[in-house]
Amino acid sequence: MSHSDYQDIIHLPHHQSATGPHMSLHDRAAQFAPFAALRGYDDEICETARLTDKQHELNDEQIAAINRQLNLLTEHIKSAPKAKITYFVPDERKEGGQYATIEANIRRIDEVQKQIILTSGECIEIANLFSIEMSG
Repeated sequence: MSHSDYQDIIHLPHHQSATGPHMSLHDRAAQFAPFAALRGYDDEICETARLTDKQHELNDEQIAAINRQLNLLTEHIKSAPKAKITYFVPDERKEGGQYATIEANIRRIDEVQKQIILTSGECIEIANLFSIEMSG
């Protein structure tokens, strides 16, 4: 095949339909977009790539420090003491989670449910504590 085979049509104007509307570039490009045969596959790849932390095991010294702080907070519970709390938040979708730190006022310490109840109504599992200290 050579250029001479197309000499009769090479300089003709681009064909435009007289009856149908002209297709936009966006719609024309959409025809050639990849076919998503596996729904949710991209979401699964992103979820797998998302990093989580492992929960650290506390040593005896760290556990004793947390217990001292909990006892101190319990002594001042009537005044809704403020504390800086670092705790582990388990991930809802996969193994691991992340650590969060908040400063909040404590409403009570539930020794039966093993939770710290904040004045906001939020509950923190004592087993997930990494550190806690009374502030202010």
